[in-house]
Amino acid sequence: MTLVVVLLAFVTVPMSISGAAVALPGIGEDLHAAGAPLQWVMNAYNLTFASFTLVAGSAADLVGRRRTFVAGGAVFALGSLAAAAAPGIVLLDLARALSGIGAAGVFASGGAILATTFDGPARTRAFAALGSAAGVGLAVGPTLSGLLVGGLGWRATFGLHAVVLAVALAGAGHLAESRAERRPRLDVTGAVVFVAGLGALVLGSVQGPEWGWSSPGVVSLLVAGLGLLGYFGVLQSRSAAPLLDLTLVRNRRFLALCMVPVVATFGFVTLLTYLPTYLVGAGGFSPQRAGTVLLLMTAPVLLAPPLAGALANRGVSTRLLITVALAFFAGGNAWLTVLGPDTPVAVIAGPLLMTGLGAGMSFGVADGAAMSLVQPEQAGMATGFLNTMRIGSEAIVIAVYGAVLVSLISTRVGSHDLAARVAAGDLGGATSGTAAAGYTDALHTLLYATATVCALGTAAIALALAPPRGGPGTPVAAPSSAAPTSEDTRPPSKVA
Repeated sequence: MTLVVVLLAFVTVPMSISGAAVALPGIGEDLHAAGAPLQWVMNAYNLTFASFTLVAGSAADLVGRRRTFVAGGAVFALGSLAAAAAPGIVLLDLARALSGIGAAGVFASGGAILATTFDGPARTRAFAALGSAAGVGLAVGPTLSGLLVGGLGWRATFGLHAVVLAVALAGAGHLAESRAERRPRLDVTGAVVFVAGLGALVLGSVQGPEWGWSSPGVVSLLVAGLGLLGYFGVLQSRSAAPLLDLTLVRNRRFLALCMVPVVATFGFVTLLTYLPTYLVGAGGFSPQRAGTVLLLMTAPVLLAPPLAGALANRGVSTRLLITVALAFFAGGNAWLTVLGPDTPVAVIAGPLLMTGLGAGMSFGVADGAAMSLVQPEQAGMATGFLNTMRIGSEAIVIAVYGAVLVSLISTRVGSHDLAARVAAGDLGGATSGTAAAGYTDALHTLLYATATVCALGTAAIALALAPPRGGPGTPVAAPSSAAPTSEDTRPPSKVA
């Protein structure tokens, strides 16, 4: 029941990201909204989700992981209900921001609950299932939302999210409560500085394409964000009860595993976000056909995590599994440069399957390996930091990726405004063949750049995960305590 409750909630949180994107046209038409106010239906959720995840994780260690899970789920459901009933775009954006705060509580505490409930091979299987659940949410979200929008309207999409979370919370009584043995007060100052710093950084990245990257507003936000995050690090090094124990960050293997979702953002999430627009705009696909083609990339995300978990439990090195998975991102993105306006689906099936397999192999396995390196009393903090890296990188990288894509298209079609329309799938305003060719060439350049980033990330993570010089049997101290780990790590003791 613990696994069922947590997985049900984990399906809904990413579904709220991918599903809401499909509802945007209907929202804009119904609420007479466009441009930045409409886009903030997505941005508000991502901003608060990223900013509050670390705080929620540390709070879960102090006040209780089940309590934080229930509170986060309730806030998420309340925000979804408010979004479904919102009479205007401003209230809808505020409701989505509230849902993002609740999602942070669900993600940070849910992973910590699994880490402190399961041990050994069972933990590996549980986190593999968690990876599949996240994949289901991402993959099913657009299709399910499309059906709901077409049949019942866009409000039904947010209503469904509230209902699913309510069902999950109905089983929360089966979750065992756990918390850190030593429970100092929450570092409120650190929490405020971190939320403000990461929020400013994400906001600056999101508004960069809208305001211009060299505009005073964007530059001020980015500088303020980096400065506040630097100050946060200083505060944590001096705090007796830090929001983030810096010994976690200093553990090269834990930090390397936290970088896995960052590489996945570059290699997988960017394609999930921008490839459908290319297929519809330059390829002439219908939205339904583009969604079907995308199943080549999303289906492996549902199937591969259990396979990777089974291999890990049979003795296959998690380092090898993760390295191969990340290498698939590099290979898949480079291979996808065969894509063109008239390219048959059979030609791009290979790179899409490879990229999806990389995502499926890395989802869950990396999370489980990371959690096996930390002590039980830091489970919430560690999960919060891991998911902050995941969600924060998604918000920032997607915004930067889109801005670079528009810039590259602009150099090929000669107009920034036209490039923005082309990147959004509107190839009007120029000869269709010219716009499509410029779009394709720009996307190829970005795919090669992404493949390079993924290759470098793969090498760096593989190097950081290498066993100590004494060999695989040499113990490695886990953060803040003395629990030994082997090359593939052994989980700490279970906490009731």
